[in-house]
Amino acid sequence: MNRSEQLSKLQNTEKWDVIIIGGGASGLGTAVDAASRGYKTVLFEAVDFAKGTSSRSTKLVHGGVRYLEQGNVHLVREALKERGLLAQNAGHLVKNQSFVIPNYNWFSSFIYTIGLKVYDLLSGFLSLGSSKYLSKKKTIEMLPNVEESGLVNGVIYHDGQFDDSRLAINLAQTAVEKDACVLNYVKVVNLLKDDRNQIIGVHAIDQETGTIHDIKGTVVINATGVFTNAIMKLNDKVYKKYIVPSQGIHLVFDKSFLPGEHALMIPKTKDGRVLFAVPWHNRVVVGTTDTLIKKQSLEPIALESEIQFVLETAQRFLAKKPTRADVLSVFAGLRPLAAPKEEGKSTKEVSRSHKIIVSETGLITITGGKWTTYRKMAEEIIDKAISKGKLLHKPCITEHLAIHGNKPTTSTDRENHLYIYGSDIPKILELQENEPELKEKLHPDHEFTMAEVVWAVRNEMARTVDDILARRVRLLFLDARAAVEASEKTARVIAKELGHDENWITKEIADYKAISKGFFLSEFR
Repeated sequence: MNRSEQLSKLQNTEKWDVIIIGGGASGLGTAVDAASRGYKTVLFEAVDFAKGTSSRSTKLVHGGVRYLEQGNVHLVREALKERGLLAQNAGHLVKNQSFVIPNYNWFSSFIYTIGLKVYDLLSGFLSLGSSKYLSKKKTIEMLPNVEESGLVNGVIYHDGQFDDSRLAINLAQTAVEKDACVLNYVKVVNLLKDDRNQIIGVHAIDQETGTIHDIKGTVVINATGVFTNAIMKLNDKVYKKYIVPSQGIHLVFDKSFLPGEHALMIPKTKDGRVLFAVPWHNRVVVGTTDTLIKKQSLEPIALESEIQFVLETAQRFLAKKPTRADVLSVFAGLRPLAAPKEEGKSTKEVSRSHKIIVSETGLITITGGKWTTYRKMAEEIIDKAISKGKLLHKPCITEHLAIHGNKPTTSTDRENHLYIYGSDIPKILELQENEPELKEKLHPDHEFTMAEVVWAVRNEMARTVDDILARRVRLLFLDARAAVEASEKTARVIAKELGHDENWITKEIADYKAISKGFFLSEFR
């Protein structure tokens, strides 16, 4: 996946069947779907793939236990099916994760045991495992740091866990392998229309060179997540709000706060939200919140009230109490929720299901949804374009399409941090053998090596320090301080690979440090 090759492809194609704006879960999934059906497909991402919401999730591939409680059986059944398919199609990234719910009263223990049996039934033959009642002793055994005071018993159930931005990169690679043209750092700034006000293409700028491109296409798809309203402003004569952003934050802690392999799930916190503590890359991710935000941002910042909520809730359920000083990284993400018909609805009431909007201009927009159902959403978007007579009918083939890197992994495989590269692992090891200096660690406290930086630049279209440390090796999300310390080393490798000078290195390090401030707790900002 080489950017200059992709630019060349862009310049040598007169007209596309499908133009996709947005390189997150929805956009990349749609690129894979369209290209695998044989449509000439191009995707533009204004910054880096998964820079926004799609790299900032709770790292779960799940049906959504709380949606079941809300009675949204259709959404849960669909998500559970997609969870099972993703585990098959991206076995290197998706793992079976057991979750333990500690119960502090008998009634809730009865309710959750029954509810999770329904959850199991809805997953059918794609089940990841059966839920079971746990004694108090077994619950403590599985969650060694659980708060024992008042504990009655527990329930265990199974869901999926994954690395979100790594899946995004693998989807981009899959799309390219299916002959799509996929570009980051190309921003769509206008929509091209004919004299009947129908969209016939897009006006885009290469953010690296300033080159302007007018790209013609039969179908234009807006998959820009929390930035949907901005594209709709270019499309509509009268402004209307299509999405409302809701912020969710996560705190990352050392593994000692949740030893073992089981995740912790709190189905009802004091304000009715769900809280997860999930093992991830040898750390623990704790979240999330649900806060309506007025303005979308590429770098959302965790609010003090959100940090307090997550910390206080974690302290209530963990015997070893995490404090602010224990937070290794804090990250915030914005959910692009489909806007409710009535103003002022709380985010808990706004639907999590996706919505496809076809404008009078012909623009097709996807709003809402979540990572787990990205494939199904993509299928529906392209089917919608076909049903509108814009594309010749070709069947969807992604249900059993292996994603780049797909390789079933065991828990032993996962002890090697390179497991996320799946079938590309031998190539990274070969890089280290051919260039022994690339065996050097990015940071003494972490396993990531310089080979992974070089691999990301040469094969995964990484262009900046942020691309690498936030979304290719995930160091910024795991340990913000270590990521800042590794920034100069990373910048120098990128500069060598892409031919940048000392001025670029200085500016790049400064830009990265500005971004990383949002990942520290407020006293470090």
